Amino acid sequence: MNQGIMVPEALAEQLHCLVTDPGVYRFKDEKGVVIYVGKAKNLKKRVSSYFNRSHTDPKTAALVRKVVALDTVVTATEKEALILESSLITRHKPRYNVILKDDKRYPSLRIDLNDEWPGLTVVRRIEKDGALYFGPYTSSSAVHATVKFINRHFKLRKCTCSTLKSRTRPCLNHQMGLCLAPCCLEVSREAYMEMVSQVILFLKGRTPELVESLRSEMVRCASEERFEEAAELRDRLFAVEKTLEKQVVVATDMADRDVVDICMQGPAVCITLMQVRGGVLLGSRSVHLLETIAGPEEVAENFICQYYEKHAAPAEVLVSHRFDGAETVSDHLRETAGRRVRLLFPSRGEKAKLMSMARKNGEKRLAEIISGADADRQVLENLMKRLGMDRLPERIESYDNSNTAGNDPVSGMVVFENGRPKKSDYRTFRIKADTRYDDYASMAEVLTRRFGDPAKRDPLPDLLMVDGGKGQLNVATRVLEELGLLGAFTVIGIAKMREEAGETQDKIYLPGRSNPVNMGLQPDLLLFLQRMRDEVHRFAITFQRRVRGKRSVSSKLDDVPGVGKKRKTMLLKHFGGITAMKAASAEELANLPGITPEIAEAIGRALE
Repeated sequence: MNQGIMVPEALAEQLHCLVTDPGVYRFKDEKGVVIYVGKAKNLKKRVSSYFNRSHTDPKTAALVRKVVALDTVVTATEKEALILESSLITRHKPRYNVILKDDKRYPSLRIDLNDEWPGLTVVRRIEKDGALYFGPYTSSSAVHATVKFINRHFKLRKCTCSTLKSRTRPCLNHQMGLCLAPCCLEVSREAYMEMVSQVILFLKGRTPELVESLRSEMVRCASEERFEEAAELRDRLFAVEKTLEKQVVVATDMADRDVVDICMQGPAVCITLMQVRGGVLLGSRSVHLLETIAGPEEVAENFICQYYEKHAAPAEVLVSHRFDGAETVSDHLRETAGRRVRLLFPSRGEKAKLMSMARKNGEKRLAEIISGADADRQVLENLMKRLGMDRLPERIESYDNSNTAGNDPVSGMVVFENGRPKKSDYRTFRIKADTRYDDYASMAEVLTRRFGDPAKRDPLPDLLMVDGGKGQLNVATRVLEELGLLGAFTVIGIAKMREEAGETQDKIYLPGRSNPVNMGLQPDLLLFLQRMRDEVHRFAITFQRRVRGKRSVSSKLDDVPGVGKKRKTMLLKHFGGITAMKAASAEELANLPGITPEIAEAIGRALE
């Protein structure tokens, strides 16, 4: 074994007993938590390489030292190992694996060709429902700009399926010339679907094909003396050609391909994905990980398997690092896509230039990430010293209460990991006990619910902050003492400055100290804690408004004769809130399933 890495005796025994079959391995830390999942064609050779090879980077060697145990699952083939690896990564979410964010965070565009009159919708989750999805887009502004362009130049329906079925007259979009109104007017389905096809070409980046299609159709309409239609097509053609001028052509063969580059610096990695369609660069996205045990080859394989599990792979995927088992991965992608998918590792020519472009973007992004991470770590190290902590506050939890004159009391919890918000761990609480006008009792309930069950405590924070100063801090320490957790992590309270008392900044309190902590000449520490306090305040208030709004709408609808639980749910789902429901006319309400004109008028009176 590498003399620089001390392998625990139990782990050394496991390494000795490894088999040479294909399979999946899981590395575990001293707590038994899975920290890395990988696959191998030869388990013994692959796993042993982590401990046999010399790690020139001390951080990488330190990561490998965290492995104190492992287990393996032998599979019949390498392809089975590939599928199992993806499943285990999804289940365990190991710290040192590259894990793609759920695409529900990013907007995508959806067209369902199974609808009688397909429309374009923005969605946050990609489903396997037979519809066409475009994206996900990492920029919301890009999505809105695309939708705005399509809505302006292509007259697809804008209403939902339920509204489409119940509508009796064209909406405002038709009057503005933005919709053909297939809900009410006689519209040729052939012509409508031709327009849908044009939208699909545009979203796929097939702009030259779209231009040719529009031009030929315009000429045909003009020859048949349908001059109004020809004029509309002319305007649409000009708009598309103007968009085409702004597109960046990066490949002369006009092919569809993705470019995947792996850029590493020490244990940090940045994966850049560029999408090229029809030779045009549509956009790029990046995924990063500050610490990983894997090398660039493993990262490439891991990313490709995860990403194309949810997205259709193009005919070619260019990859910066060649990895073992590329043929197996290519076969798997072919089965998923239903057609041939080639993995290429270019070293020269036009494709190598694309790789170089992706590499430059990746290097720039990784430098920014490392610089930001170093700055965040410096803040955490300074905060640790200033608060007298015995460990780095890698995970910080902050709590705040919110209510309206004592009604609808709630609380929010936000989490910062390594100095950045971790929104997947945010949590809301509806206060169950009758704690009206008693913020202390609300805080006690929330902390008891968060830490009361030993089986659900993990992960514990390194630092816990409550908004409310000494009073809430005393409540927090009392609850933690009752739960046997006092001293397991640091607890602080933050209080706003009192200008009338001559105070010039917010105050941070520690248990057992009457005076606030002196932040000295490090204002960035207080700003960091204030930012976290403001985030939990925003989060709690937003949740409280949502709870209050639902209660307000529900209570008003409860008094309307003929509106039961199902109709109330349908109304709330259709309008999304009280404001839109109030703005709806009696005729619009009556168009909804199960709402008679009499009930619609009663709803209008109740919401006045």
